[in-house]
Amino acid sequence: MFVYLDNSATTKQYDQVTERMIRMAREDFGNPSSLHRMGMAAERAVKEARDDVARSLGAEADEIYFTGSGTEADNAAIFSAYRARKRRGNKIITSKAEHPAVLEACKRLSEAGAQVVYVNIDKKGLIDMEELKSSMDGSVILVTIMAVNNELGTVAPLEQIGDLVKSKEDALLHTDAIQAYGRIPISIDKWKADLIAVSSHKIHGPKGIGALYIRKGLTLPPYIFGGGQEKGLRSGTENTPGIAGFGTAARTMHENLRERMLIMGKVRDYLLSGIKAEIPDIVINSPEAVFGEEKTNQKAQKTNLPVSSPGILNVSFPGCRGEVLLHCLEQRDIYVSTGAACSSKKKGNRVLAAAGLAESLIESAVRFSFSEFNTVEQMDYVLTELKNAVLSMRKLSGVRSGESKHLHRQMR
Repeated sequence: MFVYLDNSATTKQYDQVTERMIRMAREDFGNPSSLHRMGMAAERAVKEARDDVARSLGAEADEIYFTGSGTEADNAAIFSAYRARKRRGNKIITSKAEHPAVLEACKRLSEAGAQVVYVNIDKKGLIDMEELKSSMDGSVILVTIMAVNNELGTVAPLEQIGDLVKSKEDALLHTDAIQAYGRIPISIDKWKADLIAVSSHKIHGPKGIGALYIRKGLTLPPYIFGGGQEKGLRSGTENTPGIAGFGTAARTMHENLRERMLIMGKVRDYLLSGIKAEIPDIVINSPEAVFGEEKTNQKAQKTNLPVSSPGILNVSFPGCRGEVLLHCLEQRDIYVSTGAACSSKKKGNRVLAAAGLAESLIESAVRFSFSEFNTVEQMDYVLTELKNAVLSMRKLSGVRSGESKHLHRQMR
């Protein structure tokens, strides 16, 4: 049985997305800037896709700018926002758990003279709101906090963060919503976000195309210069097959978002329950409550209880190396990860370290990430093979039952 559980890294394209892209490449291949009929057909395709992406975000079409990736969208938001606001202040606030697309951009701005503050997270990946509040002052021009953590699945309290940021007149709020898009509802109004980055290939669209939402009325300086495409913000001939595919994926995802969330949540809960019941001495790193469950959100708002995206589950299996476990499962045609694909070649896991996990728990962590194509039947197969792999590896390494509890106490 083939089971793909690395959907936070990328997703399988919808068939209708592939068909749309092939048509654009074969038939409607004109340049959208050309004045003849073929150019106008390509331009219409771009407009339709922009409408679809805007609708999926609850935005207006003229607030959507296509980019070459989610990383570019994050970079564009941060660099352009800083350039637009740097005469009013130079302070940027982010968290220690952000994606490298945000952290590396902030690092470059820090080297250029910006004051960057990195707010801590707790053991479940939830941002320290008191620390964020104490960091807010008149010099803050940008706060950038991801909506859903790509390693743990933790959903950020963006409504609270948005209220806090908007209490400062000159501060902008950017959120990397790449792992949130298609997994939880995105609410521009409730979040009070000025800038939102999303990516196509996380919602069963093509790679190499993303989008940046820019709140109407906010003017940012261009970051790619040339022929003036994307209203002058990002020049360059549009990737029309990618844009059309993105639009098709966005429309399909948006029409079935609630159903998608329920499927992913059901499958995630089923696998989590099975792991807890069948495999001893494990540590659940993600929040166990799933966003969208009945009454979960109200309770979370009142108690600051962290909740997880239905798309991500992170678990440590002490006595095993996550990378070895990954390859054991791969041999059984099960595909998981030990963390973000963009950081897979780097030593350690920065997010789990920021959450305070012991090195042994970081090394033994595995991330399962789900899509609407996963089933409970698949999870039965995954659980059987996972249990066999974990118990075999522990037997070979001589780990005794109960040792992970000691490691968990060390983490605390």
